[in-house]
Amino acid sequence: MELANHELVPGYQFHSIRYQERPVKDRKGAPVEGLHAVWISLDNEKQLNSYTTDALKELILAFRRASADRRAVVAVLTGQGERAFCTGGNTAEYATLYAGRPSEYAQYMRLFNDTITSILLCDKPVICRVNGMRIGGGQEIGMACDFSIAGDHASFGQAGPVHGSAPDGGSTDFLDLYVGYSFAAESLALCESWSAAKAYRLGLLNEVVPVCRDAEGKQVPNPAVVTDRFTDELGRIVYGEWRGGDSKKRLQGLKIDLGPLDEAVDRLATKILNTFPDCTRKTLESLRKKKLAHWFANSETNRSWLALNMTTEASAGFPAFHFGEKPDREIDFVHLRRRIAEGARFDADLVKEVLPPVARQRWEESRRG
Repeated sequence: MELANHELVPGYQFHSIRYQERPVKDRKGAPVEGLHAVWISLDNEKQLNSYTTDALKELILAFRRASADRRAVVAVLTGQGERAFCTGGNTAEYATLYAGRPSEYAQYMRLFNDTITSILLCDKPVICRVNGMRIGGGQEIGMACDFSIAGDHASFGQAGPVHGSAPDGGSTDFLDLYVGYSFAAESLALCESWSAAKAYRLGLLNEVVPVCRDAEGKQVPNPAVVTDRFTDELGRIVYGEWRGGDSKKRLQGLKIDLGPLDEAVDRLATKILNTFPDCTRKTLESLRKKKLAHWFANSETNRSWLALNMTTEASAGFPAFHFGEKPDREIDFVHLRRRIAEGARFDADLVKEVLPPVARQRWEESRRG
C-alpha cells in the first residue's frame, strides 16, 4: 500500500544544513534493518555553526521531514566539526542585514521562532549532540531538544546582554526549568560560560563524554576544567569550574575524538528504540508542555522587542562583535551608560562613540559601501 507523503516540501535538497539517515543499533550493537536515526547538522563550521537565514528555513523543513519519517526512531541535532555545536545567529547577517532594520529582523525572528517550535513539536524524540560550544541561540535550540549529550570540551552560555541583545529566543523560557532561577539568572545576565561538567551537574545535560586525547592517543579529561566537586575559599560548593588563566591553552596539543560522543548518542537511541513509539511520543509531548507554556506565552512579544532592539543596543553590539578583533569586540559600556544618563539619543553618532576603534573604522566603511 502506498501511504501519503506528509512532508511540507517533498524531495527538497538541503544546502545550508545536512540531513542524513544513519543506522540505529539493537542491544547487541548491530544495525537494525528498516529503521534509522535522522541526523540534522548545522553546516557552517568556519563560522562556528552559526545559523544563517537560509539555515533556519531548512531546519524547519528538516524537523518536519523527520516528524513525517515513519522509519525514523530519533532525530539528532548537531553541528559539523569539533569546535562548536552552534554559537547562535550569524553575526555577519546581524551586523549588515538586520542592525537598524527592525522590520527585517522581525521576519528573521519569525523563522527562528518557527525553528524552536518545530523542535518542540517534533514527533520524534530529539537528541542534542553537543560537539563543542553551545552559545546564545545555539543554547536555545539545544534546550528545545529532549535530551542533550556533550563532549567534555563543550561550553554553554549566553551572549546577549554583552553583545546587544536579550536571550529571549528561548533561554529566558527554558533555562530555569533545567537549573533553577539563580543559576539561570547568572548565566543569562552575566554571559559567563559553563563547562560541560558544570552544565551536567546543574541538570542541563544527560551525559558528558570524555573526548580529549593526548599525543599518545590516551583518553584524558578536559584539562581546562576542574571536574571534581570542591569548596572554594568562601565555603561555597563549586562544580566543574574553568581553571585559572587562559584555560583554552590547556587544550592545545590535544586531539578531539568525537567517536565516544557518537557512541553515547547511539546508546541513547538504542534505549529509545526499545520503547513503545506512541507511548514515548505522548510522554515527551506531556513533558514538553512546560516548555511550550512559556514559549507560546512569550515568543511573539519577545520577537517584537528583539526587532525593535535592532534600532538601539543591538545596532552597537553586533557591529562591535562582527567588525572588532579579539579581545576588543565589545562596546565601551561605561561611556554608553554615561551618555544615556546624560540624555543622548541612541543614534549613529552614539554608536560611533562607543564602538572599539577597529570596529568603528570597519563599521563606517561598511556604511559608506
